Amino acid sequence: MSDSKYRIAIVGTGGIANAHAGAVVACADRAQLVGAVDVELDRATAFATKWDIPAVYPSLTELLAAGDVDLVHLCTPPSSHVPLAAECLAANVNVLVEKPPTLSLDELDTLLDAERASSAQVVCIFQHRFGSGAVRLRELAADGVLGRPLVALCNTTWYRDDEYFAMPWRGTFEVEGGGPTMGHGIHQFDLLLSILGPWEKVTAIAARQARPTKTEDVSMALVTFENGAVASIVNSLVSPRQTSQLRFDYENATAELEHLYGYKNEDWTITPGPSQDAVASAWSEDLPVVPSGHTAQLNAVLDALTAGSQAPVPLAEARNTIELAAAIYASAFTDKPVRRGELARGSDYAKRMGGPGAPWS
Repeated sequence: MSDSKYRIAIVGTGGIANAHAGAVVACADRAQLVGAVDVELDRATAFATKWDIPAVYPSLTELLAAGDVDLVHLCTPPSSHVPLAAECLAANVNVLVEKPPTLSLDELDTLLDAERASSAQVVCIFQHRFGSGAVRLRELAADGVLGRPLVALCNTTWYRDDEYFAMPWRGTFEVEGGGPTMGHGIHQFDLLLSILGPWEKVTAIAARQARPTKTEDVSMALVTFENGAVASIVNSLVSPRQTSQLRFDYENATAELEHLYGYKNEDWTITPGPSQDAVASAWSEDLPVVPSGHTAQLNAVLDALTAGSQAPVPLAEARNTIELAAAIYASAFTDKPVRRGELARGSDYAKRMGGPGAPWS
């Protein structure tokens, strides 16, 4: 670190990079932007000017050679995540990877192998875990206040028109890893998994309802969990009224969240069961005011790095989410239920989310 601040560089200066830059600026007391990297140098220069970044590089290799960085944020297209993250690990530089961290389960396991050979770590962006509402819900569940989890709903019903898919890298398994299951709904069902824990079995369907895409534009899944809970997951890009909804029915209360791309405390609703009024007070008592987002996760990451501990969300933990995505595709395209652990390394749906190909390919 320089002057007790973490030196952070952003690789890939497209739209999502602004959320990362904003998060670093929000943590200015302990982090600073020192570099911007993009293969399009003019774009990197414009980004650096906007965010007052002192150095611009045409490649990650040149950034790492300069030796002036503690944490790299990867904001490049998903197909580049593994080689770039592996390059950071080889240089023993920590790396924060945008979603989805890899295009396949096998790629994630390959990156785990590289991480084991490095003193650095890979952290995956799943920022919805870090809003104070989700943190409080996990606390109450762990403390037994809510009772057993019984039923959950997870709906990412968004809208993307045909023009959205006009970019050649969109709507492909090769570059994006999949459709709304991998690129859109993954944030919501990662939050679901962070609350309910390991999943056990999934039965799913996927369809191309309306969009000019090689992937699905809708998927639906029924999921059972190790703790006995059951959940439904919907991922859609054909829904004009856009919303992101989660609902958790416990023995003692229902917790509901409705938002779009990020939430605050007021987006949560807690409904106690009969004679369970204490749940509402347990929810609201000294509830911190932390919206979900990149700033919340970056703060947690910097806390962990300072303490010398594993930063959230590590690759090994994100694997639960990526494996569920792979299993949704495998179940949908083979018309069979898939259990966690069933997709062995090197198998069709571990190598590629779409396996041999979608039925409409």
